[in-house]
Amino acid sequence: MANRIMHFKTIAIIGRYQDSGLDTPLRNVAKTLASAGREVLIETDTAKNTGIVEYTLADYKTIGKTADLAVVMGGDGTMLGAARLLASSGVPLIGINHGRLGFITDIPIHNATDAISQVLNGNYSVENRTMLQGRVVRDGETLYSGLALNDVVLNRAGRGGMIEVLVEHNRLFMYTQRADGIIVSTPTGSTAYSLSVNGPIVHPELNAMLLVPVAPQTLSNRPIVLPDTGTLSLTINSLSRVESGAVVHFDMQTWSNCQAGDRIDVRRANHGVRLVHPSGYSFYSTLRRKMHWNRMPQPNDDIE
Repeated sequence: MANRIMHFKTIAIIGRYQDSGLDTPLRNVAKTLASAGREVLIETDTAKNTGIVEYTLADYKTIGKTADLAVVMGGDGTMLGAARLLASSGVPLIGINHGRLGFITDIPIHNATDAISQVLNGNYSVENRTMLQGRVVRDGETLYSGLALNDVVLNRAGRGGMIEVLVEHNRLFMYTQRADGIIVSTPTGSTAYSLSVNGPIVHPELNAMLLVPVAPQTLSNRPIVLPDTGTLSLTINSLSRVESGAVVHFDMQTWSNCQAGDRIDVRRANHGVRLVHPSGYSFYSTLRRKMHWNRMPQPNDDIE
């Protein structure tokens, strides 16, 4: 008889420990993994804040070196943070949704045990998602750089006025735009901030970057989908209120103190993220469930 293949021998658990009551579902996941003969690692901060210390504790560096899979429980923000920290190590991630919307933490928490059991039995698929590498450049010097799975966003700061931005793709002039901000998004991020400002939904298998203006002064300016083989450059020409400035967001990471003349370069990152899904996963079913595409209008939906 052939030996049965053990899928993912060492598995890390990462949780949004700020959520109350998360210790119980995290423990249930850990017990499922341990009962299946897997070595369980608990991310250090997750363990510290949930009291789950009966398993091996590991920081992200250790997880990147030793884990075959990371189970991320929380909202999409938790997944974004884990993705940035583990992308270079190639550790695949599986997302369990303990938040609200959850496009990349796509497994509902009540299905967590069944979904993980499927994966451990080899019934899964792996999906590659692209990431962005962005940097803030001033007078030829890189002041900040970061990764993003969803998007890199240049926004006005606080209640400041519009910012004027020169946009170039591979050093070719596209346009100069006055707006509240500019979003450069991956296909994964097309269902995040970009979607809220009428950006298109882009299938995650496409190799593309989205350029989406936020409240542009010129109403004819529309979102555009570009190949991800080049570099998008956003140069701040002017700030309506210099004292308010502008900020750049790399997913959840913020770099403030942007000034007129600063340039934000964004390109496809060298590393991507591998997402693990139980068999039967479909991007379209996620859209139907999260966006209620298959829900017929009801009488009470009418707006007076």
